[in-house]
Amino acid sequence: MLLEVISAKYDEKYRIVLRFNDGYEATVDLEKVLSDECRSIFQPLKNRDYFKKFSVKLNTICWENEADFAPEFLYELAKSRA
Repeated sequence: MLLEVISAKYDEKYRIVLRFNDGYEATVDLEKVLSDECRSIFQPLKNRDYFKKFSVKLNTICWENEADFAPEFLYELAKSRA
């Protein structure tokens, strides 16, 4: 089965509540991921106001600058911190 994010809702700080197409729902905290990220496409996401403006497209969460995270990465991140 191809893993997909089917819904996402901003929680607080750098946390997003995600629901996947297998029924799993969890909160992912992307603060550490973003603080360690040096690629330029992710730099705008470090601004919390910008971070909040994501949408669900192409089976994952995306931002206006086309930054995204693979659904498999988000799923593993959620599972590892559960």
